[in-house]
Amino acid sequence: MPKYVIEREMPGAGGLSAQDLKAVAQKSQAVLSALGPQIQWLHSYVTGDKIYCVYIAPNERLIREHAEQGGFPVDRISTVAALIDPCTAE
Repeated sequence: MPKYVIEREMPGAGGLSAQDLKAVAQKSQAVLSALGPQIQWLHSYVTGDKIYCVYIAPNERLIREHAEQGGFPVDRISTVAALIDPCTAE
């Protein structure tokens, strides 16, 4: 199943409180539960004004459906072509 990185422009994201982030995560989980097991949220990276989310899904359409139902922005969806880390150098 393809893996995707979703870039979400969210001004002030880095300043969100733990409670705010919990609410966003709960909303995301609720929508994912309704969409079914084909789409999975692995994790997200919160930066100053963006959130980068990593998902597994059969297609971009399902990721966009999740965003629409959850009220989340989607500025870019990129398909992960490969994963590299320090072990790749060995």
